[in-house]
Amino acid sequence: MRTRVKICGLTRAQDVAAAVRLGADAVGLVFHQASPRGVSMETAAALAAAVPAFVTVVGLFVDAEPGAVQQVLQRVPLGALQFHGGESPDYCAAFGRPWIKAVAMRDGVDVLAEAGRYAGASSLLLDTFDARLAGGTGRTFEWERIPPELGRRIILAGGLDAGNVADAIRRVRPHAVDVSGGVETAKGIKDRNKIAEFMQGVRDGDQTR
Repeated sequence: MRTRVKICGLTRAQDVAAAVRLGADAVGLVFHQASPRGVSMETAAALAAAVPAFVTVVGLFVDAEPGAVQQVLQRVPLGALQFHGGESPDYCAAFGRPWIKAVAMRDGVDVLAEAGRYAGASSLLLDTFDARLAGGTGRTFEWERIPPELGRRIILAGGLDAGNVADAIRRVRPHAVDVSGGVETAKGIKDRNKIAEFMQGVRDGDQTR
């Protein structure tokens, strides 16, 4: 099976078009206004409307009030939700959408325990821990910390780019990879050539995994 790809933190229509054209399986819209990649509901609705069938639009939230998530769902056709804060399993499951739970790989985190706690998640997204940021750190973590038995439940994030994604796929064998800063020229501004190079890196990794 090939590794799926999510391009996250999209803010411009041309970047959504490039991600779709180059083969992304999912595009991520950030509904966390503290993030430089955050988008308004109006912008998100316009971006999501340009996404064709069979490409999933994922909404990213960080400890949002349930009512705020519901408001987004009323305006934006999200196919899945991604939670990056301290959300409980019951909270994550309450919105009637497939969901992804991000796990920050801080010292001492028990990934297997988190996988058990969030058993209802479609996938766990493993990301680099940063006390100031909920994601988008631009840094990798030690991939050997990932329990191999989790296998296909993992979306790998954190500092991925065209230069390291093939090695990451060979070593971790995740279900999917998630990239944001690794395909940008500035926060929220994607680069078509960098997306193309990243997608080639994914293909290279798949050939040797």
